Amino acid sequence: MEKYINVNGKLMDLNTPQVMGILNVTPDSFYAESRKQTEEGIINRVNQIISEGASIIDIGAYSSRPFADDVSPDEEMSRLRKGLSIIRKEVPEAIVSVDTFRSDIAKMCVEEYGVAIINDISAGELDKEMFPTVAQLGVPYILMHMKGTPQDMQANPMYDNLLKEVFYYFSEKLAALRDLGTKDIILDPGFGFGKTIEDNYKLLNNLQEFSIFDLPILVGVSRKSMIYKLLGTTPQEALNGTTVIDTISLMKGANILRVHDVREAVESVNIFREMKEQN
Repeated sequence: MEKYINVNGKLMDLNTPQVMGILNVTPDSFYAESRKQTEEGIINRVNQIISEGASIIDIGAYSSRPFADDVSPDEEMSRLRKGLSIIRKEVPEAIVSVDTFRSDIAKMCVEEYGVAIINDISAGELDKEMFPTVAQLGVPYILMHMKGTPQDMQANPMYDNLLKEVFYYFSEKLAALRDLGTKDIILDPGFGFGKTIEDNYKLLNNLQEFSIFDLPILVGVSRKSMIYKLLGTTPQEALNGTTVIDTISLMKGANILRVHDVREAVESVNIFREMKEQN
């Protein structure tokens, strides 16, 4: 099935995999090099994301790493206003996604700053107004699977049947969203969110099965613990593992790669595309 999303009134072709560059305006994201809080740091990161070939900037102001501290709505909004103001000044044409689970913040970002996509790690679980808000705003929505909250998701995640539970979760959420009239939905299996290392690799091994939903698939594994804990290293040493998993994901049907390291992900996409064109 052909996959497109309506972004700011234009169709984005996801049949060609796209790269989403991460901009963390937080003091505590798990990968230290990704934290940008000064104006200069944000400007440099935004320009790096665009120059290295990403088609989407994903800005987040609430760290969703395991056991992260809670951030008040006012603090999250303040961080986002600063970051989004800089993006709009530096690269006004950029397609921006906001990583938030709060409906009022999603609404502010879309209406005041022209944010094009809402990326919600909680799939509406942490704010019951998120689904109606996204439907009203009419923007693409990234629906991610997470078991629990960022504060407790990795305490002791357990599943009777991982794939069955994730599929059922998505089916229920999709029905609710479609009842509200939401059209452009992207699925994110939620690597690292309420899952053991084994769970994450089971998801990866079965990623192609998500094609049953006929929706674009986003994969976000960049420098996560499923890589560095398996290999006995650190987030700083997890770029090679990230590239390996990104490439596997592309071969299993991923449409968007959400990454810290844009250049390397774009290279993976270009190699994958060249291979596919030789069929």
